[in-house]
Amino acid sequence: MPSLPPGPKAPRILQTIQWVRKPIPFMQECMQRYGDCFTVHWLGGPPVVFFSDPEAIKQIFASNPEQLQAGKANFILKPTLGENSVLLLDGARHKRERKLLMPSFQGDRMRVYGEVMREIADRAIDTWPTGRSFPIHEQMQSITLDVILRTVFGMEEGPHLGELRQCLIDFVTLTTANPYLMIPLLQIDLGPLTPWRRLKQMSQKVDELLYAQIARRRAAERNGHDDILAMLIEARHEDGQPMSDVELRDEMMTMLLAGHETTATSLAWTFHRILQHPEVKEKLAAELKRVIGSGPVMPQHLVELEYLDATIKETMRLNPILPLVARRLEEPTRIGKCDLPAGIAVSPCIYLAHRRPEVWPDPERFDPDRFLAKRPGPNEFFPFGGGVRHCLGAAFAMYEMKIVLAQALSRVSLRSAPGHTVRVVRRSITFAPSGGMPVIREAA
Repeated sequence: MPSLPPGPKAPRILQTIQWVRKPIPFMQECMQRYGDCFTVHWLGGPPVVFFSDPEAIKQIFASNPEQLQAGKANFILKPTLGENSVLLLDGARHKRERKLLMPSFQGDRMRVYGEVMREIADRAIDTWPTGRSFPIHEQMQSITLDVILRTVFGMEEGPHLGELRQCLIDFVTLTTANPYLMIPLLQIDLGPLTPWRRLKQMSQKVDELLYAQIARRRAAERNGHDDILAMLIEARHEDGQPMSDVELRDEMMTMLLAGHETTATSLAWTFHRILQHPEVKEKLAAELKRVIGSGPVMPQHLVELEYLDATIKETMRLNPILPLVARRLEEPTRIGKCDLPAGIAVSPCIYLAHRRPEVWPDPERFDPDRFLAKRPGPNEFFPFGGGVRHCLGAAFAMYEMKIVLAQALSRVSLRSAPGHTVRVVRRSITFAPSGGMPVIREAA
């Protein structure tokens, strides 16, 4: 008979509080006590069975997506992203939407985006102060947000971009400062001063601005624009129908939030790891000098920056932005040695899988050479998820991180700010470095 693996016996509310407040100790303690798979009970959602064994994860990623549905498992994102987000869709609708979105992130599109990314990174680097501490995470957020606004929406500097930028900053600040808002039972409006009321009001303002930009793009038609929104307006479903304004809004919101905050946080963690390891910093400097020289990073350089690529990946191994991905079982299913009932969620746990000592010897050690010596399997290393739900923007994010890091490391010398111990803190559903990851730019 299907049954749930063992897990913490505490009431749901206590398990939920532990998960929100101290997720890493909570996961580690569960794995130490219960092994490769364990069950967690959260408020407002089905039980979740965590897996870290590569074979079980392979089975989940390779399973029929009609049987293990990711869209239903991502239900907590619906109030923010909208029901038409590719992250919330399953089955034929997910396949259809993904097909429309894929061309925007493939081939020569990256070269076009790369020029914009470098320009935005350079403009930000020019503003970094010398000799005093500043939070590199905030700087990365500014860069990645402007990259999304330029490449996805095709927005140039001006009042429209400035207003949307500030609204999105306020929106992200509110959501990341209130991690309990991701609990469905707390997504309730109790008056004008409550976080959920303020979040709804901010969301309405963001929607107004997004719909206005969609209208402007539709009125202008393509007209030489090569941004993602222009491409999606021209795209057609198999029945010849264009995407509706609501569908466009939901996908734009998904790209804005998923492609902005996550990439910025990965960049901040990568700076942290590099600055904590002088030998890595020296190797990167030598590679950048050899490949790029004294000029700017160009798209053709990126394939040669192998050690930079390995450094980013090793950072994502130790500091995955999302701790897990999930699928909801539509029927009883056997995964690994567990016969599981329908209606629950199963979760390949990125954080725990990336620390299995039999796959990653001395797993807490930061060593980019791991990714030069071998190519890990997709069930051992999966910071962008896996299977048919592998992140559409993965190549975009890696491309952007390489350009930003290459420009920054070749143009300025940074060091960690003294007196600050970096901890992992929760920002909504992401894991970020504490205090904004303060750094100091040294005089040339």
